[in-house]
Amino acid sequence: MTYHDVENNHGVDHLCKVPNFKANNPYIHVRIVKDLNENYKIDWDVQSCGSFLEELGKWSKLRPGVDLPV
Repeated sequence: MTYHDVENNHGVDHLCKVPNFKANNPYIHVRIVKDLNENYKIDWDVQSCGSFLEELGKWSKLRPGVDLPV
């Protein structure tokens, strides 16, 4: 659910409809930012996770043709 919550916060589609991953000890960086309209919003980003396993090409499998967000 950790990643679903961050996806919701960013207003993006979920990578999968039903989370099949349970984050172990996620570190979530939360900051308050001012947008271009001078409104404040909260930005969440998962910085690290004890459950992380590197899987090269996973983004391309989940989102074919979509650039990696940076």
